[in-house]
Amino acid sequence: MTTRDAYGRQGADKALHPPAAARILLALCALTALFTAVAAALTPAHATTQAAYLADQLRVSPVYVTDQLPREVPKSTARDFARLARGTGTGVPTYVLVLPSQAAAGEGLLGAVHDRLGRDGLYVLIDESTVEAATAYGVTAPADDAVTVSRYELPYDAGPLRSFERFVEAVAEGPEAAAARAAAARERYADDEPPDLYIGPSDRQNQSLLTGMLLTGVPLSILLTAPYVRRWRRRLPGAPRKPAKPSPRWRLPAIAAAAAALVALTASAAFDQTTSSASPPPRAIDLNARLDRVAEGLSKDPVYTDPESPQTLDAAQLKQLHSRIRAFEASEGGGPVFVAVVPQLWSDESKGDEENFAYALHDKVGKDGLYIVADPLDGYIDAFNYGLHLDTYSLLYDLPESIEYGDEMSRAAQDHLLGERLDALMTIVDDTDRTDEPTTPGAPYPVDNPVTEDDLTPLFAADDFWPGLFMGTLAAGLLLGVVAGALEITRRVLRRRRPEPPATETLPEISPTEPSTPYLRTAARTELRALLADFDPEKPGDRRPGDCLDAAMLLLDGDADGIDDAAPYALLAVTLLARAGRAAAAGKAYNRCCAVNPLHGPAVGRHHVRLTAGDGHRRQLHICARCRDTATTAPRTVHTLVLTLPASASASASGARVPYEEADELLTAVPEGIRRLIEKVKERTYVP
Repeated sequence: MTTRDAYGRQGADKALHPPAAARILLALCALTALFTAVAAALTPAHATTQAAYLADQLRVSPVYVTDQLPREVPKSTARDFARLARGTGTGVPTYVLVLPSQAAAGEGLLGAVHDRLGRDGLYVLIDESTVEAATAYGVTAPADDAVTVSRYELPYDAGPLRSFERFVEAVAEGPEAAAARAAAARERYADDEPPDLYIGPSDRQNQSLLTGMLLTGVPLSILLTAPYVRRWRRRLPGAPRKPAKPSPRWRLPAIAAAAAALVALTASAAFDQTTSSASPPPRAIDLNARLDRVAEGLSKDPVYTDPESPQTLDAAQLKQLHSRIRAFEASEGGGPVFVAVVPQLWSDESKGDEENFAYALHDKVGKDGLYIVADPLDGYIDAFNYGLHLDTYSLLYDLPESIEYGDEMSRAAQDHLLGERLDALMTIVDDTDRTDEPTTPGAPYPVDNPVTEDDLTPLFAADDFWPGLFMGTLAAGLLLGVVAGALEITRRVLRRRRPEPPATETLPEISPTEPSTPYLRTAARTELRALLADFDPEKPGDRRPGDCLDAAMLLLDGDADGIDDAAPYALLAVTLLARAGRAAAAGKAYNRCCAVNPLHGPAVGRHHVRLTAGDGHRRQLHICARCRDTATTAPRTVHTLVLTLPASASASASGARVPYEEADELLTAVPEGIRRLIEKVKERTYVP
């Protein structure tokens, strides 16, 4: 009997001939199962296991930070990554994996983790330096553009946390804004990479050296160069020999001290870096997290393979390795064997040192035995004996390179042939000589303190600071030499370009009663140059020209350029000696000059004159023709013709003047004649 369904079809037909839709559905299911089986067969076991482990971790928390990078990304920073991940926007669940760069497979790993987790969202993979990859599954998020922004807008040393922060900013801006920002960042990066945010130890040494040089070089340059420049300015034509109001002696040292303080404060503000890395200092729990994890695993199984890394040992190899371990433990002189298939990274707690890792792991496990460390990322294998009757040094130093470092075939293999090489190592261990006493290697060399390894040496305590102080002293002396040479060249050039003063014949014999210091300087320079031009030392005869020239040069310390620094009384004496020397060279008599005003010229006779106003004492002096006529016709006005000079260098600006004989004791010899003036100069300069 046949039955019909609700659509009028017979039941027998339904049972024997399924509908076309049902047949198609069954075919699709079969194909899906086939493809799944093929994909599973083609997917390496390590990828499946690694992705499964990471997916399980993301089920517990959407942010997973590895415990293998405590020096760069401590596990305790997970809360900071989680806080930033919440900023991607509503409706965008964000899953973050922070793994070592060698253990991460980029978007392929993110896809495998997503398939295992079965949740849509934005998946982000971060390594020890930056955002490595990001993929959006089932949500709208500019993942690729955000990765570009985080890479190109920041320098390499910005650190993973800051890189992820920039990534989240770009995602939150939306697809269009993120795309424009990524294009602009890519264009800027092509022209100029962002400057580094941190400096290294060598940069700090350079900063310290520069600070030391400036700390001594600047104040010493002020103390040495300023007085020299001041003296140089006084030697320029027309400059006063001394300032009208000299500055206090403490002013220059105070300026130098203020400059040193300013250098110290400026250097402290400019070179204020205290760390060489963006990495936060790890805590003790961060440094022990991986060791505790591996030690706990070895307490349950003598072979521990890192679940965060690609799996390099299949089930058959693990079974063989366990069998070899049990056989060795039961052999004579044997003992426990612990195999840790764990990456050895520069940023881990042991700084990539296998010996330090094994030493700390032995302390954590608390059992003697043979500890084998195999790196699943680089393929290196090392063995360390702690307390077994084995030749420790043979295992430590005499392992074949094909086992310890691998050969070309193992380096080309994805799993580094760790299974075969570990099996070969166990064969060597079985054949290793036994010892009468258990042996243990000494403590390994300590690694840098991970808490303080990124700290920069204080600016004023670095090794190059003290050499910088010494170099600054040398630089100050060198600067003084350069300045002195440049100023001397400048002074000579200016002197050559300065118009020559008029010849002696064009200078008026009747000079002013109150000559200025520049006038006296010009007269002395002109007369001395004329004497040097007229004087011939090889010419026999009168010695007076040479005596006058010698006396004039004694007043100038042997340098004609000393006229620029000479006092008014010395300038007057040089002028008189030069005129007398020129007259003697020409065969003329110039034994005495006018006692009223020596600049009037040679005396022509003696006469009684009053040199002060009123009924003062009269003196019989040798005077010139003009003064003689005045003394005859208007004797009470002779005192108005007396030559006066500035009372002192400090009083020259105020206009105070005195008769020339009172300006300096040397000029009291002028009325007694040129010969007496020459003798007076020699007495003053201690020349016999």
